[in-house]
Amino acid sequence: MTQFIQLHFLTSYPPSNLNRDDTGKPKTAKMGGEDRLRISSQSLKRAWRVSDLFKESLDGHIGTRTKLLGVKAYDRLQKAGISVEDALEWAKAIADKFGKLKSLTAEEKRKAGSLPEPEKIKVLLKELEIEQLVHVSRSEQEAIDALVDKLAHEKRAPDSEELGFLTKDTQAVDIALFGRMLASKPIFNVEAAAQVAHAITVHRVAVEDDYFTAVDDLNTHELDAGSAHIGEFGFAAGLFYLYLCINRDLLIKNLSGNEELARKAIAGLISCAAKIAPSGKQNSYASRAHASYALAEKGPQQPRSLSVAFLKPITGVDMLNSAIQAMERQQKNMDQVYGPCADERYYFNVEKENGVGSLKALIEFAAR
Repeated sequence: MTQFIQLHFLTSYPPSNLNRDDTGKPKTAKMGGEDRLRISSQSLKRAWRVSDLFKESLDGHIGTRTKLLGVKAYDRLQKAGISVEDALEWAKAIADKFGKLKSLTAEEKRKAGSLPEPEKIKVLLKELEIEQLVHVSRSEQEAIDALVDKLAHEKRAPDSEELGFLTKDTQAVDIALFGRMLASKPIFNVEAAAQVAHAITVHRVAVEDDYFTAVDDLNTHELDAGSAHIGEFGFAAGLFYLYLCINRDLLIKNLSGNEELARKAIAGLISCAAKIAPSGKQNSYASRAHASYALAEKGPQQPRSLSVAFLKPITGVDMLNSAIQAMERQQKNMDQVYGPCADERYYFNVEKENGVGSLKALIEFAAR
């Protein structure tokens, strides 16, 4: 049966604006009839994937998300001495294998023809951009680079048989964990082995406005004593609940059966989830935090979040302990009603005197 690893984190952030909406204010959501702060799963996964911690723990097994594979191939061909016309044509053939390319209108092409050469090339390079972000593994990128070098050395265009870069046999941990969707190449889609919920505060919140000014250091105040800049940002503080579920069997399958790499992937993901925050407004708020409580569960049972424990907002001055008690009570009640929802569990709790458990032990429990 499928083995699931479920993870539940409680992390408290001081005043912050980690994940902004289109107005620049912290993202929110209604839950239990009350406004809550929210950090989107996309923001969390991005922060984890590009963090030094993730890169150090999974060096050599991380892919790249980009629209610029064709532009990169063009630059490599140009550096190898291939003419602009050939480099554009060959790079376009390569990029086309990863999805639909952007196209210039007839008017844009006409205008480009009258531009000086450097500006003209900048316009033509737009036709090498892929419309959709493509997540490529290191091995796929290396295959592109190797073909580009071969074409430059042999001074010829690629043939169709040389353009099979995409593969489902990947060792890219971020693709295996978070999946890959290629609208025009669905055969190479990868189903995500890790599901990440939006983190949400366990209590109601009110987003506040941070009014600020900046002073011109060279202003002597002889003519104008006012500020040089006035601005306003939204911020709020909160205790967040975060839920993750990892399908261990699918992760191993996505990694072509490499169980050791799967263990490293699980360890790297858990470590990041416990330690890494999105980078939004960090210079203004230094809102970095580690999880204060984490619960890991393993077993073949159908996964379930414990967010319902916070449908009624947590209140009072001892919010962290109240949240822990609410979550543990919900877990026990679900076991009582549905039967054991996991075969094994492990937790750490920073709030208890001297601390209970450890992140290292929790990772070992989940990854083994």
